[in-house]
Amino acid sequence: MSDTVLVGLDVGGTSTRALAVTRTGERLGTGRGGGGNPTSHGAERAADEILTALRGALATVDPTRVRAGTIGLAGAGRLLADPDGRAAFDRAWHAAGLRCPYTVLGDALVAYASGTARPDGTVLIAGTGAIAAEVRHLRLDRTADGHGWLLGDAGSGFWLGREAVRRLLADLDRAHAPGDLAAQVLTALTGSPEVASRPRRTVDAVVQAVTRRPPVELARLAPLVVAAAHRGDPVAGALITEAAEHLAATVARIRPPDAADPVVLAGGLLTGDTPLAAAVRAELTRRWPRTPLLTAGDGAAAAAWLAARELPDVTDPDALHRRLFPRPPTEPARTPPAG
Repeated sequence: MSDTVLVGLDVGGTSTRALAVTRTGERLGTGRGGGGNPTSHGAERAADEILTALRGALATVDPTRVRAGTIGLAGAGRLLADPDGRAAFDRAWHAAGLRCPYTVLGDALVAYASGTARPDGTVLIAGTGAIAAEVRHLRLDRTADGHGWLLGDAGSGFWLGREAVRRLLADLDRAHAPGDLAAQVLTALTGSPEVASRPRRTVDAVVQAVTRRPPVELARLAPLVVAAAHRGDPVAGALITEAAEHLAATVARIRPPDAADPVVLAGGLLTGDTPLAAAVRAELTRRWPRTPLLTAGDGAAAAAWLAARELPDVTDPDALHRRLFPRPPTEPARTPPAG
């Protein structure tokens, strides 16, 4: 059917994106909503944001043309196990005029598919949290970390923020003057880079500023670490190096040492031109020298592509992937060394 339309959604904690495309890769419409993660916002609010995004994507599209859809989000398993949550999503889907089935997939698989059409490989995501996943036959096989701020997420934005505060507190305990990064963190938490005549008072102010907020908000300090590393701050540079080692070690839990299939880097800390992205690439190359390192792209387009793969009239899914992701990866695949 030449008029077949597919819908993909990339649902995150701060925003939701929807995309409608034809089976030949023509983009018909996009829509945006607010944070739609049911774990953080509740199923009803998440469903409302998904409906907003769907209506935007289908504004000029007859919804009866849509034959398949995929929703990618973190915590997909929890949603599928919650009848009330799935019912809320069903209502949003139908309220958008859609009558075709849809699939809910984890955000790690969607991130992987946004970087490559290869059926097997690994995805590493580092944003507020951190997780690695092994993909086999375009299905999530095994995961590592993603255990949350209390038990894991090593090398994540939360980890960088927490470690930056810990270094600041250690400096204050020693009555050392704050360096570049420490001064930035102190200002972000207390409103001033000044240390009291009795440093313990500043220590108490820092601890109170952190404990008054949800712990995960420490991730908002991660950009300060990245920026300080750009400026050559040694403490920030050491944190970046340690974070990269943690993230590579997470990958190593699930990836064989002789693997040569691709690794897709995803999440805000790894998709931009940041010191952490460069350090992670260097560490992954050191451990897996034959591995192509790719960068995640448009998650909504990847979700639509995964939906297309389930349709019998999409006979060349790899060609569709190339049309949806026409630009080459940020880091081109390397030719394996001879021998």
